[in-house]
Amino acid sequence: MAQRDNSIGWVTTAASFGFALVQLDVTIVNVALPRIASELHANIAMLQWVVDAYALTFAVLLLSMGYLGDRFGARKVYLSGLALFAAASLGCGLSPDATWLITGRAIQGIGAAAMLPSSLALLSHASAHSPAARARAIGWWTAAGSIAIAAGPIIGGLLLGVASWRSIFLVNLPVCAIGAALTWRLPETVRKEHNGGFDMAGQILAVLMLAGLITGVIQARPLGVVHPFVLGCFAVALISGALFLRTESRSAHPMLPLRFFKAPGFTAATLYGVVVNLTYYGIVFLLSLYLQTVHGYSAVRTGVAYLPLTATFFGVNIFSGWLVVRAGARLPMIFGALIDASGFALFLLLGANSSYWLMLPAFALLPAGMGLGVPAMTNTVLSGVDKESSGVASAVLNAARQAAGAIGVALFGTLAGDHKENIVSGLHWSALISIVLLLGAAAIAMVGIKSHPKTKP
Repeated sequence: MAQRDNSIGWVTTAASFGFALVQLDVTIVNVALPRIASELHANIAMLQWVVDAYALTFAVLLLSMGYLGDRFGARKVYLSGLALFAAASLGCGLSPDATWLITGRAIQGIGAAAMLPSSLALLSHASAHSPAARARAIGWWTAAGSIAIAAGPIIGGLLLGVASWRSIFLVNLPVCAIGAALTWRLPETVRKEHNGGFDMAGQILAVLMLAGLITGVIQARPLGVVHPFVLGCFAVALISGALFLRTESRSAHPMLPLRFFKAPGFTAATLYGVVVNLTYYGIVFLLSLYLQTVHGYSAVRTGVAYLPLTATFFGVNIFSGWLVVRAGARLPMIFGALIDASGFALFLLLGANSSYWLMLPAFALLPAGMGLGVPAMTNTVLSGVDKESSGVASAVLNAARQAAGAIGVALFGTLAGDHKENIVSGLHWSALISIVLLLGAAAIAMVGIKSHPKTKP
């Protein structure tokens, strides 16, 4: 057997690589949507599902995959996720129609769900000896994911400049191979003792809850909010959500341990993550339509337009990890949300004929706010649980975030609709909603995060 490498640097590299891969596929598809619509004859609802099929399966399976990582070993689950992600990416790249593509995206989400909590669990185990090392490693891990999610439109645009939209999926194959090679050297994590069965009831109810909610939001515009199908979807989501909480509170081995929400700052950090993902994923989806449909940008030019997002993310994420060690998580989260809100406020100035230069300050402020707040948020969640539960804890946080991202795409896409003239008004309404939510996130951090929970070296 090959010698395993447990150095924090190597583990951080491997874990960050996987996080970057799953985050990249959240946004890389956005610049390809007009081409996909043209070639596969897809309407706005189908395009929303091309994005949300991935985000939905990603979100609803994160809790189960976090459990499996803690139960059977994070490294094993991580590698399995990479293999499935590669196979699904091949299927997406060969899709003959929109239904096939949406199905492939859903399977990609399953692989991503296996990878994300396992990557953070690998990192948490390797840095368990030093809270300061964990804060810095999380800063790098978050930076990798943030850069990837911002670079997705850029990479997608460049690929579309030289190849078809299928290339944005086929490029994942060599990337997955590199990820597997990096992870193969890692040691397996300590497995959590388990004497109960898998929480199948909780998993089914979670799927019904999120699928009902997201389907209802997507179909609300074409069918109408009071349409029986839409109301039925919301009813399924509401009833399933109530039953889910009841089931988890009574289960001896719940998929979602409700005790986590009693940990210091856990609930506040999770709500904060929900707001950040809902607003960011939703606006990136809408901005891609705005640039290409309203302004007539090519896919390549749209990708280049997103370049400021990437540069800002990297530096601010690393700074946030440093700041958390010295000042705690509260201030980075508060100021991160306020900076993010100021970026969304600038989108209110955009019109059908606005210059790209008017967008540029917002493209700098959004990643600055997220980059400041997200590492602090993630560190708050992991610092409140034992390392054997780090997979499930990270899965709870990221399941909430990914579900929120899917809802953001569904909600903001519904506000924009299919017509060019509605996209600008949809952008304004989406910006207003985002500002209100982010101000709420700042208040949540102020009240729910301890004033000075400094991380000792």
